[in-house]
Amino acid sequence: MNLSPHTLDGDRITLLPMSESHIPGLADAANDPRIWAYMEPLLHLSAVESYVREALQEQETGLSLPYCVYDKELGKIVGSTRLFEISVSHRHAEIGYTWYHPHFWRTHVNTECKYLLLRYCFETLNMLRVQLKTDLRNMRSQTAIARLGAQKEGILRQHRILHDGYIRDSVMFSIIDSEWPSVKKRLEGFMKPYPLLKSCEKNYSTQ
Repeated sequence: MNLSPHTLDGDRITLLPMSESHIPGLADAANDPRIWAYMEPLLHLSAVESYVREALQEQETGLSLPYCVYDKELGKIVGSTRLFEISVSHRHAEIGYTWYHPHFWRTHVNTECKYLLLRYCFETLNMLRVQLKTDLRNMRSQTAIARLGAQKEGILRQHRILHDGYIRDSVMFSIIDSEWPSVKKRLEGFMKPYPLLKSCEKNYSTQ
């Protein structure tokens, strides 16, 4: 399994291997409090710098592949995502650390982002299982994960202590290799045609 980072290119979205050069673009995309209801906020440049450097340290150990989500039509970074908890011996990984600027919620972005990551996992890395989890309170995220075709496995009770001290329950989903062909077909159906993003183009500009 070759875990060296490389670009995952789609029709509208490109997943760029994260680097320190992406810090300004990530800081611009992250500068909205609505993103961080269930995650540690990245509302200041120093927080984004730490976030990127910690992600790159994980990448060096072979445990993580962090990406910037780049919208080719708009020509800008609109969020971030990551493959992590990677096990070469057991052939599984998790998709997480995913966030987007709110103007891209409920658009093509998450669908194509997950499609590119899942295709990479199952067709290039030959994985057996890819899992996704989210905060039990985050119904928007649960709905988005289920829409992909992932199977809900259950709830991990008192799973994590968050940055604000809240003890979180996590909802676990997964997709296994035998399910990938049907999930792939489902996602490809969602991606044609893309929804129009005129409102995003009008409202989301560099700060």
